[in-house]
Amino acid sequence: MEIEWQSIIFQFLGGLGIFLFAIQFMGDALQKAAGDRLRGILDRFTTNPFMGILVGIAVTVLIQSSSGTTVITVGLVSAGFMTLRQAIGVIMGANIGTTVTAFIIGLDVGAYALPIMAVGSFLIFFFKKDRIKNFGEVVFGFGGLFLGLEMMSSGMKPLRSLEAFADFTLSMSEHPLLGVVAGTLFTLIVQSSSATVGILQGLYAEGLVDLQAALPILFGDNIGTTITAILAALGASVTARRAASVHVLFNLFGTVVFLILLVPFTMYVEWLSGLLALEPKMQIAFAHGSFNVANTIIQFPLIGMWAMLVTKLIPGEERSVEYQAKHLDSQMIQASPSLAIGQAKEEVVRTGEFAVESMREAFDYIHTGEEEHAEMARQIEDAINHLDREITSYLVGISSMNISPTDSKMHMLLLDTIRDIERIGDHADNIVGLTTSLHKKNKNGITSEAMHDVETMFTLTIQTVEQAIRALQTNDIDLAEQVMKQEETIDRMEREYRKGHIRRLREGSCSLEAGMVYVDIISNLERIGDHAVNIAEVVLGKRG
Repeated sequence: MEIEWQSIIFQFLGGLGIFLFAIQFMGDALQKAAGDRLRGILDRFTTNPFMGILVGIAVTVLIQSSSGTTVITVGLVSAGFMTLRQAIGVIMGANIGTTVTAFIIGLDVGAYALPIMAVGSFLIFFFKKDRIKNFGEVVFGFGGLFLGLEMMSSGMKPLRSLEAFADFTLSMSEHPLLGVVAGTLFTLIVQSSSATVGILQGLYAEGLVDLQAALPILFGDNIGTTITAILAALGASVTARRAASVHVLFNLFGTVVFLILLVPFTMYVEWLSGLLALEPKMQIAFAHGSFNVANTIIQFPLIGMWAMLVTKLIPGEERSVEYQAKHLDSQMIQASPSLAIGQAKEEVVRTGEFAVESMREAFDYIHTGEEEHAEMARQIEDAINHLDREITSYLVGISSMNISPTDSKMHMLLLDTIRDIERIGDHADNIVGLTTSLHKKNKNGITSEAMHDVETMFTLTIQTVEQAIRALQTNDIDLAEQVMKQEETIDRMEREYRKGHIRRLREGSCSLEAGMVYVDIISNLERIGDHAVNIAEVVLGKRG
């Protein structure tokens, strides 16, 4: 029997494409249906590694992607929202959560794939409510998932008669490491363990591989999926790289353990299949689930050890930002609104200190061009935005209470001040972006004179903002007046430096592109000075 390779390849690749699109489409729809609050869920409920496991399972079930959960986790660790120990728990949970896809595939409703997609399309195109549309996208993705699997299975059926393929699968049965490598490499290529497990279910259901060969491939799939976390951690913080490394070590260790226990694990799967009368696809689903649950139970006591090991493997200072508010107590709003306003002021001052720190990082980035300063400045900007929302929400809660005219005035001033501080963070972030553009496109285009101007103005602006925040904290009128005077100097600098820039352009000593970046940087510094004045005016009683 002659094998039509074109038909096999086209059906397999087409089916794989539909499967990957469907699972992504379904995950995105589930995420939208959940209100896109995944980051908040991970941030709020991962109080310890065990809770991290539960949240990791829940979020992965929700978005149908352990890689997606791991990438979000790496981002949260990088930003300082989550500790390494908490992240390890989430990563363990994500490995369990991803097994749900295999159970869905195990339902084997491929014959109904097209009608299911038709229902999904109907809901998407004939209803205007977002909730119904999102549900329609989930249904459409669900059907597409099975259509892709059916196409891949149909494409692979002729391989039964190919002697070379039979020899290869026999080799994997005799040499489990070969199966692990095959599963790892294919998942590295496809970038989805759900897809490779689905393909494995199809191969097993068609009798193209036996259980002894299928299980090592399954273990390899779990190793291959770690590449997404590694890619997400490249260029991220030290802690984020450590979290990605734990993901790799967790799956490698589990694979080694279960390769040693391959014979009893195979017997367990066969016993379970007979006990529950499982179909072939569901046998793989239960094997996948059992492997990840058992692996998590085995390694849960080792979380501290993994954290210590990756800290030694990836040395470096953990620079992270504490995003969470330290001074806001929601119970105080009811108990004593006046004290609650005092707490809000303390948190506003703390946010202001973050703004000063973000400016310092932006200044260091201009001076050195080292990416770590840019990354830290972005983290601080995220923290400022988060605290801005927290403080504003807290102050809004106070506004519903019966407060004195004096407290009412301070309440409004704090709302204005946190907005000024948030804008200072935005301008610092703008400067980081401008500096990145300068370093990438025209590193040597800015003259030494222009760089000296920027450094002089930047140093004074940082000092001015720092004094404004200190004046707010201590209610120091003299310091606030000093801020007012220094801001006038900043304004004068901006005017003089613009003139100097025009002169350098005429002389041809500065490129147009670098000159535009230079002007934008000093413009952002001048606006930061304006916001510092707004804060000083609160202390001087000139605002509101």
